[in-house]
Parts: sequence; C-alpha cells; structure tokens
Amino acid sequence: MRLWSFDPRHLDRMGLLAEWREALLAQKVLAGRTRGYRFHPQLERFKALDEPVAGIGAYLAEVRRAAQERGYEFNGALILLPDRPPRGGIEVAEGQLAFEWSLFLAKVASRDPPWWRDLALLAGPRPHPLVKVVAGGIASWERMRAAP
Repeated sequence: MRLWSFDPRHLDRMGLLAEWREALLAQKVLAGRTRGYRFHPQLERFKALDEPVAGIGAYLAEVRRAAQERGYEFNGALILLPDRPPRGGIEVAEGQLAFEWSLFLAKVASRDPPWWRDLALLAGPRPHPLVKVVAGGIASWERMRAAP
C-alpha cells in the first residue's frame, strides 16, 4: 500500500488507478471493515487524526477530483466521509515528500516515459491538497529499502 503525499494530479494513469484502489483499502481498514493491513505504516498519519475515516475520505475525494479532471469516473459513493477534511491538514515532512517523489519518478520512468519527461521538468511536487508540509526528514514509519 502506498498513499502518496503529493498531489494526485501528478500521477500517471496507472498511478491514479492504484492510488484510488489503495486509498479505498485504507478507508476499509480505518473503518474497521477488514482485519488485514490494520498495522500498515502508511496508515499512521491517518490514525493520528481526530477522525481517521473522515481524513481518508477527504483524501479519496481529492483523488477522485484528479481523476474526473482527466475524464475518469471513480465511484464517489464508495467514499464514506468525503466532505470533512482534517483541521490543520495532514502534516508531512519535506524529506518524506521528497523521498516519495523520488520513488514515484523511478516507477513512472519505466512505465510511462512521456509522463515522466513532463514530471522531470518540475522543480518538485505539489503536496496533496490535504497535506501541510513541515520541516523534517523521512517519516519514522517509512520502510527503507537497501540499495541493490
């Protein structure tokens, strides 16, 4: 499961579809509707909110908006609480945002080179509309992979 901290408008087609599916799974977990993935580290930032289900709902609503802008129809009825964004946003450290961006660029470079070329022109990503960028490094919950 990967819930990106940057704006879903940066996602390529495959990334956008995967983000929708994975955020719906996260919503199911946070709502207590499945036993799997309950301890997945990607959920920590939502669990820290006063209303985790509302937080993931607002996150999903932004993913759906990005999809609609491109002509995709994601079923908004699947979002449990789409209209209650968390007060103060979801804090994400600038180091975490940069780390995620580098992971994403590596993925998209191989699966959609034209999309990657457009992204490579950017100075960096816009954060997800719910994200408040704060100073700091990579999140403690991030699973770091050893270099090959």
